[in-house]
Amino acid sequence: MIDQIFMPNPVQPGRIDRPQPQKPVTGRPENSAFARVLDEKLPAQGVKFSQHAQDRLRARNITLSASDLANLEGAVNSVAQKGGKESLVMMGDSALVVSIKNRTVVTAMDRAQMKGNVFTNIDSAVVI
Repeated sequence: MIDQIFMPNPVQPGRIDRPQPQKPVTGRPENSAFARVLDEKLPAQGVKFSQHAQDRLRARNITLSASDLANLEGAVNSVAQKGGKESLVMMGDSALVVSIKNRTVVTAMDRAQMKGNVFTNIDSAVVI
């Protein structure tokens, strides 16, 4: 009987096998203590407007002043601290649906479009 040794990865001259670099972990637990502290310490980012929201603002002649934008940012920060994810923000004669996680206004409507409208996929509402 002949004993043979099988090597799954034969060594080849001039070839060095190096370990592959591991991918960095990009996700983080949403409710970890570290994540909460980090969110509190990071400077607040401005609120952005999606293309859809920009189109709706133009089409419905809704204008937001610098003070409106500051109030909106304050509302987004408030909802974020309370754990909201999608919020309805009522500002005077307009309503904005905001993705809190992305800090992005998703859509906007004026009083005429609000009448009889049902808002879905929101978990909070703010009146400012």
